[in-house]
Amino acid sequence: MKSDFLIALTQLAAERHLPREQVLSAIEVALASAFKKDNPASGQNISVKLNPNTGDVNVYALKMVVDSVEDPEKEITVIDAQRIKTGASLGDEVAAEEPLPHNASRIAAQTAKQVVLQRLREAERELLFQEFLQHEEDIVSGVIEQSEPGRAITLDLGRAQAILPYEEQVPTERYRKGQRTKVYVLSVRSAAKGPEILVSRSHKNMLKRLFEIEVPEVYNGVVEIKAIAREAGFRSKVAVSATQPGIDPVGSCIGVRGNRIQSIVNELQGEKIDIVSWDEDPKVFISKALSPSEVVAVELFPSDLTAMVVVPDRQLSLAIGKEGQNTRLAARLTGWRLDIKGMTEWEEIREARRLKTAAEATEKVEEETAATAVAVLDVPEAEVQEADAPAANDTQEESPVAVVDAETVEVAEPVAEKADEDEILEALIREEEGREALEAAAAGEEASPSFSVDDLDSFTLGDVGTIEDDEEQEQEQDEEEFVLVPDTPAMAVVTPDAGKIRFAEDLIEDARGGGRRNNRARRGGAARKGPANRGGGRR
Repeated sequence: MKSDFLIALTQLAAERHLPREQVLSAIEVALASAFKKDNPASGQNISVKLNPNTGDVNVYALKMVVDSVEDPEKEITVIDAQRIKTGASLGDEVAAEEPLPHNASRIAAQTAKQVVLQRLREAERELLFQEFLQHEEDIVSGVIEQSEPGRAITLDLGRAQAILPYEEQVPTERYRKGQRTKVYVLSVRSAAKGPEILVSRSHKNMLKRLFEIEVPEVYNGVVEIKAIAREAGFRSKVAVSATQPGIDPVGSCIGVRGNRIQSIVNELQGEKIDIVSWDEDPKVFISKALSPSEVVAVELFPSDLTAMVVVPDRQLSLAIGKEGQNTRLAARLTGWRLDIKGMTEWEEIREARRLKTAAEATEKVEEETAATAVAVLDVPEAEVQEADAPAANDTQEESPVAVVDAETVEVAEPVAEKADEDEILEALIREEEGREALEAAAAGEEASPSFSVDDLDSFTLGDVGTIEDDEEQEQEQDEEEFVLVPDTPAMAVVTPDAGKIRFAEDLIEDARGGGRRNNRARRGGAARKGPANRGGGRR
C-alpha cells in the first residue's frame, strides 16, 4: 500500500507537469535547508534522503577525510571514514549519519515550504524553456489574449505566453481578442519570469513551414524549396525543384484543383502565392521568376549581378507589377538586380551599342596606326637629320618651280614625271600621225612628216614653218625655246614672249608644216587673227 507521502508527491508532480524525481529532489533540498535553520551553530553540511515508499527521512552530515581532525563537525579521519564508506581515502567526502531532530520548528517548516515552491518554479521554467526551444523555427498555435492597434500582441500558447511584435505583424490582417491563429516561433529566451517567446506572422519561413505541413512531398524531401520571396499580406514567390525524376514540383505544391495551395492561402488570409520552377541557368530562372509576364531576352552582367530583361511593350507594366512589386519579388527570389526594358527601348540600346562599338574599333585602329608610325619614326635624331638632308636637296632640285609675272612664265619639269609625260606625248603623236595618214590617203595627199619626242627639248617655233600671207603666224614663229607644263590634262607650251599657252595638238599640226590649218586658211581665208593683225601683239 502506498504511503500518503508518495501519493502527495505524485499528485504534486502531475500538477506541475514535472517528473516525480525532480519534485523529490526539491523536497530533499528544502528539508536540508530546514534542518540548517534549526541548528545554525553547528555549521555542518547537511543532506537529506527521503524514502518515497515509506516517507522516512534520513539526515546526513557531509565530512571531509583528513589525516588529523581539527573540526570534528566538518572533518573525519581515514579510519573512521572507511568504517562508513569502504575504500574512502584522503580528500573524499563521506556522509555521516547525524541524530538530528525530525520535528522541525515553525520557522524551519516555513523555510522548507518556500524552498520547495522556489525549486518547483525553477524546474517548471526550465522545462518550459526546453520544450519551446524544440519548437523554435516552427509553427505553433495560440489564442490572442491582448490586442491593440500599433502595439505588440500577447498570445496564450497554453503553458506559456508569446509576444507578437508590431514589426512581425501583417499589415493587411486584423487581430481580435480570443482569435486562434498560427504563428512562427522566431526565438526562445530564458528569463526570470519564464521563457520569453517571440513569434511572427510575416516571416518568409512561415510560408515554408506551411508548405511542409500541407504538401507531403515537401515534408519528405521529394520536392525542395530553393528560395522564397515574400511581401507579407500582398504577394509571395516560391521557387521549387524536384530531387527525383518524374516529379512535377509545381503541380505537387498546387495539388488537385489547387486544394493544397488554397489551404495555405486561407491561412495567410488571401495572400497571393506564385510557384515557379527553379533552374540552374540564371536566364531561364529569371524568365520564370517574372511570371505571369512573357520574357523575350535576358542579358546578364555578372560583374555586378545585374540582368537586363526584355519584355514585349504591351506587357511592360505586367512585368514590373503594381509599384514594382513583381520585379522586386523576382529580384529577391533570383538574387539578381533586374532592369526591365521594352522591345522598342532595347532596340535603341542595341543600335547605340553597335555605333559605340564601331567607333571604338575605328579609334583602336587609328591608335594602332599611330603607334606603328611612332615605332617606325623612333630612330636616333642624328640618323634622321642625315636621312633628311639629301632628301631636302633632291626635293629642291626636282620639285616644280613656277615664276609668274606679267612677261614670263617659267616651269621646271620634275625629273621623276618627265619619262611618263614623254611616253604620253609620243602615244598622242603616233595616234595623230595615224589619223593624218588615213586622211591623206583619202584625199590623195602625202602624209605629213613626223618627228620624235626627243626633239621637243630643242623644238622652236622657227622649226614649225610659216603661214603664207599671215602676219600673226610670222610673229608667233620667234626662235625661242618652250617647255612642257606638268600635271595638266593636255601638254601645254608656254611662250615667254607671248605670255599665252598653246597645246600639244596645235604644235603637232604646226610641226607637220601647216597641215590642215594652212589648207583651211587657203580654202576659207586667212587664219585666226591674233593681236598682231589688230594692231600689234603683246610683248
